[in-house]
Amino acid sequence: MKTIRRLIYGEVLASIALVTVGFLALFFFFDLIDELQYLGKNNGLIDVGDTYEIKHALLYVALLIPNHIYELLPISVLIGTIFVMARLAQSSEYTILRTSGLGPWRALRLLLALGLFFVFLSFAVGDYLAPASERGAQLLKARYQNLITVGQTGAWLREKQRDNTYVANVKALSSNSEMLDVQVFEFGEKGTVLSVTHAPKATFSGGQAWEMTNASRTEFDLRSAPATTAEASAKASAATGQGVQQANVRRSVSPTYRWPTELTEEMVSVSLLKPERMSTLDLFNYISHLDANGQSAQRYEIEFWKKVFYPLSCLVMVMLALPFAYLHFRSGSITSYVFSGVLIGISFFLLNNVFGYIGNLQSWQPWLAAAAPGMLYMAISLGAFGWLVVRR
Repeated sequence: MKTIRRLIYGEVLASIALVTVGFLALFFFFDLIDELQYLGKNNGLIDVGDTYEIKHALLYVALLIPNHIYELLPISVLIGTIFVMARLAQSSEYTILRTSGLGPWRALRLLLALGLFFVFLSFAVGDYLAPASERGAQLLKARYQNLITVGQTGAWLREKQRDNTYVANVKALSSNSEMLDVQVFEFGEKGTVLSVTHAPKATFSGGQAWEMTNASRTEFDLRSAPATTAEASAKASAATGQGVQQANVRRSVSPTYRWPTELTEEMVSVSLLKPERMSTLDLFNYISHLDANGQSAQRYEIEFWKKVFYPLSCLVMVMLALPFAYLHFRSGSITSYVFSGVLIGISFFLLNNVFGYIGNLQSWQPWLAAAAPGMLYMAISLGAFGWLVVRR
């Protein structure tokens, strides 16, 4: 059995590696083509001779590879395993292995053990290597574009301080960790706007405050005061039975303004990253921050559970590939079976994204939206295994 295990594992690992390299070469080429438009540009803040060159583009594209590995690994596992199983069946080698004592359940256990290795590999790449390389890629681009942005409105963060609530908007983050185009809205206990602070730049001050430069601040002082005329008093009494509420608006500009806050550089950096590019720990901490401030964390909870369940899809992929070893190849090649594996892998990738979007829109349970594609394909693989392998 050790010889059989060595044979199958060696063939499958080599095939998966070849498929993964092929996919990565394709994505590397497309990413590099997309980066060519930025060659020769800089942000105007660095030396004129220090521009975005082909070496920087190659480095940036190389830093995207770990994220592509994480996304493509289940598909590569499926295609590579299907190719090996179908080739062994076509050459009748698998028939010889069956007569040597490799029964269906033993073959399933062998492949599940191999799939478990890819589960840990996928988790390590997606949770440690990919987020770190993604941040490195964004910092590299920020050095020449001077921006790390998300969408058109930037990042929005919320924090409660005693009876007041603060909402901060950061449009972009520079390569030296400066926040650009910062706005802070202060709301009272009843939801009234108490102040609005805007600054073109802001820096982090020891994790306890933001230091804003050239900050313009507008304060709204709402006070209840008696009406000054009989007509106003009558209107106020008829409407509310109380005095008229007057607003006193004060505007000021300060070279520096210190805003005490517990919103750290890590929180702002995380909020400027796409949820699918964040690590499991970053997602968990950010979800806790959103829950503590009464914000919806549905999108981030779905991505958190997808991070948990997505590596497990490697087990589903090897289960889907095993029935191909029991097909009969009377004529022709195994190309059609490999192509079917490609279609199954692509459909799983698309369905995984679609369920995430639908779950976010329909407010499904986050774990269900993340686990549904894997459970569906596991049911299909178990059905195929039971029909083609055990029953027949």
